[in-house]
Amino acid sequence: MEQLTQFAPFLLMFVVIYFFMIRPQQKRAKNEKEFESALKVGDKIITKSGLHGKIAEVAETTVVIETMAGKLKMERSAISMEMSAALNKK
Repeated sequence: MEQLTQFAPFLLMFVVIYFFMIRPQQKRAKNEKEFESALKVGDKIITKSGLHGKIAEVAETTVVIETMAGKLKMERSAISMEMSAALNKK
């Protein structure tokens, strides 16, 4: 019983770290993967570097974005989920 009370603060600390740090990170990563897989031709997007454009082609891991300057080939992970969602609401 004494050993259990000795390790209780460490166990409690691990549980708090899991629920406040690890779990939200996993949830965010899952949402980003779902977003990347749902991209389709014609979606207006904003990349993480701030480029605005429209998706012209979709491949397995890359997309071709049509901008005012021309077409750019980028990785799907370079598209910002937050900015695209805000742009689609307007």
